[in-house]
Amino acid sequence: MRDMSEQASGIVAAVGEDAVLRITIDRADVGNSLSPLAREALTDAFILANDGPDVRAVLLSATGDRHFCAGAGLASQAANAAAQPKSLSDKRPGDIARMLQQGWQRLIAAILDCDKPVVAAVNGTAAGAGTSLVLASDLVVMSAQAKLVEAFVHRGILPDSGAIHLLTRIVGLRKATELLMLGEPVDAATCEKLGLVNRVTAPEDTRAVAEELAVRLAAGPTVMLALTKRLLSVSSESDRHRAFEQEAWAQEVVSHTADLQEGLASFAERREPKFFGR
Repeated sequence: MRDMSEQASGIVAAVGEDAVLRITIDRADVGNSLSPLAREALTDAFILANDGPDVRAVLLSATGDRHFCAGAGLASQAANAAAQPKSLSDKRPGDIARMLQQGWQRLIAAILDCDKPVVAAVNGTAAGAGTSLVLASDLVVMSAQAKLVEAFVHRGILPDSGAIHLLTRIVGLRKATELLMLGEPVDAATCEKLGLVNRVTAPEDTRAVAEELAVRLAAGPTVMLALTKRLLSVSSESDRHRAFEQEAWAQEVVSHTADLQEGLASFAERREPKFFGR
């Protein structure tokens, strides 16, 4: 196992022999909220996952049983507010936009752009930008005791970290409007009904079910899964002609992979395939 831990940041990441990169937010004492240092370490872990040939799937989890991720956290928000210029004349045009683009948007983009499938094990409350970590993941396993809260409205903050874009894609305009403008907690059962998560489990089973999915994906046809993820990400933004063109060229790439040849051979030989990830 190759260890890529960043202990000082509270982000722990290591690749197992099963090719799963396990990333853990280990900051339960502060609701697993992300300081700037932790946020950057988490971003770097996803970038490494994307670039690392020994990584074929990612499992994102958090310690404790109360919080998955409380976003930036009240302490970080207060510190940021104190550091910001007090008047408009003290701000340079673009300061706030650059801070967001280089911070939370960069993290969410690293998850969305990661070619390896990302499974989230949501053990507790995800709030604000923490909810966006859930929305950006490919598959989500959620504890029956967990909940999602788009908490921005309670602080007078414009929804950021990709929340508007991601929520609208998943639940549609009307429901996204309700969740973002009212900021009411959404329990696990409702999350499953809305399509925000894939599985709801007993709290003690959440990690194990997410592990099973991550290991299963890591053993799958890696190139095909990467291209499927890319096509899914642009599916609502492409017209039919563009979507068909993208599908055709993606199929061209997959047709030259060893995994496709193994898939066809295993079908002909009536056995389970053993994919190589290439």
